[in-house]
Amino acid sequence: MEKLIAKAATLLEALPYIQKYAGARFVIKYGGSFMDSDDPVTRSGVARDIVFLQAVRIRPVIVHGGGKAISRAMKEAGLKPKFIQGLRVTDERAARIVDEVLSRRINPELVALINSLGGRARGFPGPSVLRCQPVRPEGETGEPIDLGFVGKVIGVDTAPLWECLEQGITPVLSPTAQGPEGRIYNCNADVVAAQVAIALRARRLVFMSDVPGLLSNPNDPESVIPHLRVDEVESLKQSGVIDKGMIPKVDSGVQAVQEGVDKVSFVDGRTPHAILLEIFTHKGVGTEVVM
Repeated sequence: MEKLIAKAATLLEALPYIQKYAGARFVIKYGGSFMDSDDPVTRSGVARDIVFLQAVRIRPVIVHGGGKAISRAMKEAGLKPKFIQGLRVTDERAARIVDEVLSRRINPELVALINSLGGRARGFPGPSVLRCQPVRPEGETGEPIDLGFVGKVIGVDTAPLWECLEQGITPVLSPTAQGPEGRIYNCNADVVAAQVAIALRARRLVFMSDVPGLLSNPNDPESVIPHLRVDEVESLKQSGVIDKGMIPKVDSGVQAVQEGVDKVSFVDGRTPHAILLEIFTHKGVGTEVVM
């Protein structure tokens, strides 16, 4: 009986959040090694959470990653992955592999998984709704670095996404975009998720990855920073708490908050039901970034 009462208490804890977010748009960036898991429970865990969000009238939008699958495909094709400033150098041949893996393999698999669990999802290859410009970061001496077909999203065609959301269908986007002359570009999925959240005026943006959140001590997974204001971010960069692969995530999250998203969360996708625990409990399980 005590266990049943505890379950009821959990439902009651979730109730105000279910009421608060009914009808709201959430963007979820789905990335991390758990996407590659052969364990069907792990693979279906996030998809079940998405179906739950739909059931309580939250309107999720998914932007998925696939970096490890891309690296495997490139290795099989005899291409050695190369990164500069955390960005994958992508020549024309690599761009075709990225498009194949993300838009034609991972995207339809994720859509099929959500649908098989009773949800409603529709896949969107990134170039069908995203526009980008080439990314040219500065080198050590200030010269632009040519990364090839690597883009930064500058436009989102929201009309087909709105159409899905109004019908209770979850759009699932791959992080590629149409660049100059109609070419397909590889884009950072964190940046894509933030731009989609801004364009759709989402209430929440959730980044799922392989870390439990922002850590005050990168070597201690228990040192999660539960709450962070935008004006505290720069000092954490200067001290090295936020560095390397976390920088584009955090920068994207900060921009999203500054442009109207209520809250950005960083959660560990390896934790069962991390999305639900972050959204529907008082304490949450990751790091939240707010204005």
